[in-house]
Amino acid sequence: MAELGLASRREADEWIAKGWVKVNGEVATMGMQVNPNVRIEIHKQAQGQQANQVTVLINKPLGLVSGQAEDGHLPAITLVQPHNRWDEDNARFFFHPKQLQSLVPAGRLDIDSTGLLVLTQDGRVARQLIGEEAVMEKEYLVRVVYTGTENAAAANSAAATYGGKPTQLSRIDDDDPVSTDVQSVFPADKLRLLRHGLSLDGQALKPAKVTWQNPEQLRVVLTEGKKRQIRRMCELVGLKVVGLKRVRIGNVMLGNLPLGQWRYLAPHERF
Repeated sequence: MAELGLASRREADEWIAKGWVKVNGEVATMGMQVNPNVRIEIHKQAQGQQANQVTVLINKPLGLVSGQAEDGHLPAITLVQPHNRWDEDNARFFFHPKQLQSLVPAGRLDIDSTGLLVLTQDGRVARQLIGEEAVMEKEYLVRVVYTGTENAAAANSAAATYGGKPTQLSRIDDDDPVSTDVQSVFPADKLRLLRHGLSLDGQALKPAKVTWQNPEQLRVVLTEGKKRQIRRMCELVGLKVVGLKRVRIGNVMLGNLPLGQWRYLAPHERF
């Protein structure tokens, strides 16, 4: 059922235990082996339970962590309160404190990054966004300055490589001159490397879509999510990230959702 996208594994186990699932007209049992072509029926009670699960979209500000509180920083879920709900949210859901009990992040966003963060009660959504087989585009606007440093090391990682060769480790000096008209001075070969050819943590990165949004800002689309990936990629080619905002996950856009506010994922929206 999880593989077919009908339920999370936990939900499937719960529904089968309650007799809410039939396979080819017979009540399913735990551990029952079935082939992909069988007819699966789900009881209306299970469907209703699933329909009431919510997914929340937050425009996360700086300084909040995605998951549990850490090092004195509050988790983003603390924003999910009635007074922070976006006035233009037209979803049919009504806020209830019980929703917070099982609302968990489906993916992370760094403490020093802003933009779209997803919290969900729905195991199907979590599986789609962060499951082992998940391949979901995530789009970012990345404001950068150019140091001109050829061998800037991503997060001082000895595992970082530039153009297939290990980098000589060195930090970007914050006092070095930088260019704010980055597009005009940034070498084309380094832009190509950002798109494909870099490695982090001993692994080659998947191809990325990288284009200039304006002279100081890149638009980056990834289908993977290594820790601080964009910042480390940029450091490898002599760029320093001074602002990072996630604006899209799959088909769902951040849009006009104000910073620090949230809304429900509407029933018609699909990642």
